[in-house]
Amino acid sequence: MSRVLIVDDHSGVREALALLCDVEGHEHIEAASPAEALALLEAQDVHLVLQDMNFTSDTTSGKEGVNLFGKIREKHPDLPIVLLTAWTHLEQAVSLVRLGAADYLSKPWDDGKLRATMRNLLELNDSRVQLRRLSAARQKRIDSLKGHELCGMVVADASTLELVQLALKLAPADIPILITGPNGAGKERIAEIIHRNSRVKEGPLITLNCGALPSELIEAELFGAEAGAYTGAIKAREGRFEAADGGTLFLDEIGNLSPSGQMKLLRVLETGRFERLGSNRTREAKVRVLSATNADLQGMIRAGKFREDLYYRLNVFELRLAPLRERRDDILPLAQHFLSGAWQLSEGAKRGLLRYDWPGNVRELKNAITRAQLLGKHDSIALADLNLPDLNLPATAMRPTSDEVLREPNKEHIEQALKSSRGVIAEAAGLLGMSRQALYRRMDRFGINRE
Repeated sequence: MSRVLIVDDHSGVREALALLCDVEGHEHIEAASPAEALALLEAQDVHLVLQDMNFTSDTTSGKEGVNLFGKIREKHPDLPIVLLTAWTHLEQAVSLVRLGAADYLSKPWDDGKLRATMRNLLELNDSRVQLRRLSAARQKRIDSLKGHELCGMVVADASTLELVQLALKLAPADIPILITGPNGAGKERIAEIIHRNSRVKEGPLITLNCGALPSELIEAELFGAEAGAYTGAIKAREGRFEAADGGTLFLDEIGNLSPSGQMKLLRVLETGRFERLGSNRTREAKVRVLSATNADLQGMIRAGKFREDLYYRLNVFELRLAPLRERRDDILPLAQHFLSGAWQLSEGAKRGLLRYDWPGNVRELKNAITRAQLLGKHDSIALADLNLPDLNLPATAMRPTSDEVLREPNKEHIEQALKSSRGVIAEAAGLLGMSRQALYRRMDRFGINRE
């Protein structure tokens, strides 16, 4: 319950104000003098002050009220104060409102107006208290990240803070971790954070994008190949497992791994042993495996496209990275990070960044900021420089929705993105939240002419 402090030397006024508090359902305490009011403020939590301006008989200057207001404001800078007086001094009223008084009302007051003022101020004060608590909790979480390697990760949103905290807690454990989330959301950065804070941080961090290579080459990339093992294999080469020995192997887009590659990867995870393509010699490597995907692996398991036993080997623990539209407190800090402090965002640009849904996530935001720097003038970026599709009607008409982008894009989505980007593959891939190679593969699959 909110508590209102009523400060007035007339008992009848205090009684009338107390009745208004009762009607509104607020607890109230009363003081007949400034000294008594200050003592009550020290002893109890107060959420609103209703204060008279004169406390001595035959005094109408309001100086006593100004003095009390100053003392309250000095010790309680955020406490809302409503000033009441039978002797209105316009200049004084304007001065006190500028100094932070919530309102300045004449006696006799209008009950309806005063009740509405009390209600609004108490609701606003509750919101401020809640924001301070949230801010303090957020700062506590941020402080908990100190002393850890964050690899340049921008951490502002509460959900991002929680995810990074969990990643840091899991980092020292020698277990496989599956990082899920949409393309471009920052899964690679989470993997890097886990490695840099792990027990094998002195070892290498080797990354393989399973979606960027043809299925026939993925096994050679993972396990290596002897000379002549496949067309173009002129000399023997080590695979990513060998390269990552004593460190971490990060397998991105793990859902694109071929059935044969899945079977061999499962064996390595179980035994630590593998053979290069074209070789019968068994090799060993001690590697911590992290993997990531934007695909629905459980749906792929039901469809017979992904091994269930491999899924549970990779997914001892899952970290889900939310799309950027679900962690909006990260948007402006990320934009400023990409600007590197050399440019400023206009207020219109900030509002546009926060209104847009970012189907391409952090990658799309980075691309938008890079383009805007090329178009902006005088080290300032305006809303028009961002050229955000959802804020531009022609582009919106050709743009797939963010929910559609999070699913596997179909032929229509790809054609829309190509039209929106005027055929620029890199830009279309960014709109769809995928790599250029992944977009080329889907274009070939749907028979879309690369020209």
